[in-house]
Amino acid sequence: MQHKFIGSIDQGTTSTRFILFDVSGTEVFSHQIEHRQIFPQPGWVEHDPLELWENTRKCVMTVLADNNVRPQEIAAVGITNQRETTMVWDKTTGLPLHNAIVWQDTRTAEMVSRLAADGGSDRFRGKTGLPLAPYFAGTKMKWLLDNSKKVAEAVVDGRALFGTIDAWIVWKLTGGRDGGSHVTDVTNASRTLLMDLEKLQWDEEQLKHFGVPAEVLPDIVSSIPDKPYGYTRKDGAFGAEVPVCGILGDQQAAMFGQACFEQGTSKNTYGTGCFMLANTGTEIVQSRYGLLTTPLYKIGDEPAVYSLEGSIAVAGSLVQWIRDNIGLVKKSSDIEKLALKAEDNGGVYFVPAFAGLFAPRWRPDARGVIAGLTGFANASHIARAVLESTAFQTREIFHAMEKDAGITISSLKVDGGMTANNLLMQFQADMLDVPVVRPVTTETTALGAAYAAGLSSGFWGNLEELKKHWGEDKRWNPSMPAELREEKYALWNKAVEKTLNWID
Repeated sequence: MQHKFIGSIDQGTTSTRFILFDVSGTEVFSHQIEHRQIFPQPGWVEHDPLELWENTRKCVMTVLADNNVRPQEIAAVGITNQRETTMVWDKTTGLPLHNAIVWQDTRTAEMVSRLAADGGSDRFRGKTGLPLAPYFAGTKMKWLLDNSKKVAEAVVDGRALFGTIDAWIVWKLTGGRDGGSHVTDVTNASRTLLMDLEKLQWDEEQLKHFGVPAEVLPDIVSSIPDKPYGYTRKDGAFGAEVPVCGILGDQQAAMFGQACFEQGTSKNTYGTGCFMLANTGTEIVQSRYGLLTTPLYKIGDEPAVYSLEGSIAVAGSLVQWIRDNIGLVKKSSDIEKLALKAEDNGGVYFVPAFAGLFAPRWRPDARGVIAGLTGFANASHIARAVLESTAFQTREIFHAMEKDAGITISSLKVDGGMTANNLLMQFQADMLDVPVVRPVTTETTALGAAYAAGLSSGFWGNLEELKKHWGEDKRWNPSMPAELREEKYALWNKAVEKTLNWID
């Protein structure tokens, strides 16, 4: 039977999706399910791994059943995921030993401070490409080992398996406790503080620093492998053996979906957080301006391709917070309509440092502020400030990226849910003073994982073929006077200063 589709499992921070793409890279069928955000105490964020897995199963089965798709029509399935979110499970029972600790979680801030006291926050940057921060998975693994009796006992008994969410999904898909593959790709492994960036292997010295035994970790594999990691179970969600043969962390997947294969190309994804990456080719570029150095992808035995990344913790999640916690809007999409009722932000600036500040500042001591409030300010001004905060944070990353990579970014490719917001996209172009370009397919994260599986399985032949699928949908050109641009940015930076040193 001729394969018609490539499947993509996109396990994100707020939801899970299964999407089928055709040979032109067009989304054909999809299903999405949101999952709970669990907040045990301030600064802590968790997910239920069984809920994530069950939602994955439901998404797959719904797409197949509702659209009369036979599993034999699917050439392969790829996986993309929220990257630093960390979990541990029992390989004998197949059950989690603790809730997954989400990438936004800040419970390890004190641990990070202790580790940074000996050598500073950049003590591991040369080897891992990362600063010390609660963001990364290694600190979460250490916390689980130190604070969960169930986890510690399972490690001693040889029952524990650690991993990021990609490892959990692949293990479950390919058999779980009945022979499931325990693997993670280079893009996810690089977000742990435990992988040597050049050797692309777990580093013994780093494992000792964090007290993580090598035997609990997954094997590090290529993002686009020469052969499948394994096959889905006949008695599983797919109902047949479908090759599982592509893994990319969500932001690397978005770059792949945007066809950013050449050195110097870049994109920005506007999702729960905001993530800008620039392709640096096979060269490892160590950042001098607060960015991360990370693998972009690895095809088979070919040399890895690397990137610089700027990570913003809170972007779309700020709109969700305004909707759910404050009740300013009923639907996330209403934020633009409310913001348009005001001509400008009325002097209001919102710095959403809910989990500290990520790149390029890396200040876990920061907390969110709304600055510039006067009696004149109203809901529309606050709505504008919410949207503008993402554009201001992106500008910081944008200029750090140009300096670090030694490139001039003449336009910015964008993707993610927030790119539907015309007000935000225009303000982004105004803040950067370059055109902002949205592709026809904005679900580039899921598309990137599909591309990875498609290349591995032979559904697509090469990168040049994938580049032909990219098409421009809309472009926003800058129109703001330079003086006004710089005035607004100066006030934003003034507001950021108010967030610092909040946590001792």
